[in-house]
Amino acid sequence: MELVRGEIDGLIAALPLAALVIGRDERIHAVNDQARALLGEHLVGRHFITALRQPAVMDAIEDCLASQVPQVGRYLGNDGAQDTTYRVQAAWVEFAGKAGVLVSFEDVTPMERAGQMRRDFVANVSHELRTPLTAMMGFIETLQGPARGDTVASDRFLATMYSEANRMERLVRDLLALSRVESEERVRPNQTVDLAGLVRSVAHTLRPLLENSEVTLDLELPQGDTELPGDADQLRQVVTNLIENAVKYGGKGKTVTVTLSHAENDPMLRRDALLLSVRDEGPGISEIHIPRLTERFYRVDSHRSREMGGTGLGLAIVKHIVSRHRGRLRIESELGQGSVFRVILPR
Repeated sequence: MELVRGEIDGLIAALPLAALVIGRDERIHAVNDQARALLGEHLVGRHFITALRQPAVMDAIEDCLASQVPQVGRYLGNDGAQDTTYRVQAAWVEFAGKAGVLVSFEDVTPMERAGQMRRDFVANVSHELRTPLTAMMGFIETLQGPARGDTVASDRFLATMYSEANRMERLVRDLLALSRVESEERVRPNQTVDLAGLVRSVAHTLRPLLENSEVTLDLELPQGDTELPGDADQLRQVVTNLIENAVKYGGKGKTVTVTLSHAENDPMLRRDALLLSVRDEGPGISEIHIPRLTERFYRVDSHRSREMGGTGLGLAIVKHIVSRHRGRLRIESELGQGSVFRVILPR
């Protein structure tokens, strides 16, 4: 006996997933609202092949109709903003003496995206480690062969090997820091931090870098209370990273300005906040790069970044730390006008 149109509409309407029922006649007999949003209107009464044109889905339905054994497929779509992926389950069902195939669509887009991010992350880490390792292996082979006994060449090669080893050490350190920050991102910090005092301490620590780069650091810090709830070590990492980036990319002989100010009822946080701004006088960043600056391993200029010792993870770490503190990170830049990195932290 075939399914009667609309008889199980109430049942599939209660399902949390997009779902439809196909009878033995291979026509669609019932559809819920989620399926209409995914596949379109006017599905009832149509042959399923005209509504589901993807081979993987059609094969799963045909196999289930023939064997009455559950089948699985994949449906690829687009919601207007991004590509989407659905896990399609086709299962034989019997209801009130009638039978057909219940087809459900489970949105697995977030899992697919997470999986792709993991694959990209592993590929990027492998690439970042392979480059210095390849260089070091080449130098070692040279020292064992043609350069054996050549003191001048040995000293030059050993200096380069030391630099490459430092690069790998920085990468491993930043990877560990990123992992630690991500694991703690949902844990609210419970220390009290004097942000102005922390900025002064970081400035003192970075004095050798400032002198070597011939950069002037201008601190504009307010008088009075600049305390907020936070993790002192992580906030130190944020300030250090932003100032180091400004010094490295701002250029020699330039000025880096660090400003700390109070923001009463900040519109982004809707509460009182402290606003930390780090401004450089560098060449600026094209607006097409700004949305991606906090992505792992994203670099505007890969060669220059690596030469300066960058791992491509600094701003990703900053973003996660600021997120843990329930703050906001804003980046403003124009070519030829320098860049401003603003961190807004709730008090």
